[in-house]
Amino acid sequence: MSREDQQDVAVRLDKWLWAARFFKTRGLASEAIKGGKVHVNGQRTKPSKKVQLGDCLEIRRHHEAMTVQVTGLSERRGPAREAALLYRETPQSIARREDMARQRKLVSAMLAPAQRPSKKDRRDLRRLKGRGE
Repeated sequence: MSREDQQDVAVRLDKWLWAARFFKTRGLASEAIKGGKVHVNGQRTKPSKKVQLGDCLEIRRHHEAMTVQVTGLSERRGPAREAALLYRETPQSIARREDMARQRKLVSAMLAPAQRPSKKDRRDLRRLKGRGE
């Protein structure tokens, strides 16, 4: 099998995550993999792991977790439209992410004040925090 044929069969995990635009740099992708934020077929792995078509990846970034299936391979980072063709997110993952976004939105709405603090409220807050008057 020639070197070009092998590249079509598998790509390094860190390169694929970078090409699929899950991370801005290969270094960030590599750190996430080493930190256990990326699993391949349910297993913790290394950045050099070869990803193949049909592999299932679990990716956690910030507040969201995604489960995607690899549908294309690329070592080159291209436009976002091309990157979106490299994977397909599972319906369960989409539903879970939408549910979590709804929950975060509700919590932030509950914590947000109904209106801006008045001048007196601001003075009281400064006094409470020990900064002034």
